[in-house]
Amino acid sequence: MIVLAVLLFLNAAFNALVWPQFYKRVAKDPRARDENGKATRFLTVHVVLIAIALVLALASVLAGIAALTGAL
Repeated sequence: MIVLAVLLFLNAAFNALVWPQFYKRVAKDPRARDENGKATRFLTVHVVLIAIALVLALASVLAGIAALTGAL
C-alpha cells in the first residue's frame, strides 16, 4: 500500500504545482476576456478543467492517506 500512497501523493503534488501556474498563463491570454473585460468560453472552460484537476488532487491526497492507514 505504500507504493499506492506514494503514487497518489505524487499525483496530488503534480496537480497542485502545475495547474495553478497554468491558470496564470490562461488568465493573461488575450482570448480569456472579450473587449468588455468579460470572461470568454476559453477562460471558463480552462477554469473548469483546472478546478477538476485540483479536486482530483484532493481526492488523491485523501486516498493516499487512506492507503497509508489501511482504510482501503
